[in-house]
Parts: sequence; C-alpha cells; structure tokens
Amino acid sequence: MREGIHPNYYQAKVVCNCGNEFTVGSTNDDIHVEICSKCHSFYTGQQKAVAAHGAIDKFNRRYGLKEEN
Repeated sequence: MREGIHPNYYQAKVVCNCGNEFTVGSTNDDIHVEICSKCHSFYTGQQKAVAAHGAIDKFNRRYGLKEEN
C-alpha cells in the first residue's frame, strides 16, 4: 500500500438525538445522527399500522375483495 494517501481511521463516537451513544469505525472523529436503531420505529416495533392499514384497504377496494370478520 502506498503511504500518505489513506485517510486516518478512528473509533468514532456516534451520538443520536434520543441520547443513545455507541462507537463505530469511521474516518470522522464524532458523528451526530437524528435517528438510530434504538429510536427508529422499524426497529422498536412501534410502526404506524394506520398507514399500512390504509394501503391494505385501498388494495381490497381496487380488486373488489371483501374483509372477512
């Protein structure tokens, strides 16, 4: 490998807006993010089912399917 052409590699401290902190390897010293795996709705299981339910209803109406109770 040639010397002097590669960036410095750090153990970067990542800080989320929710307060979660963790370390990753990066070429930056500090990283600030808005959403992490601790507060993202996909990973926490708090997804908004209303949006998905609306899409399902739209599909059922389009193809004439009836909801069974």
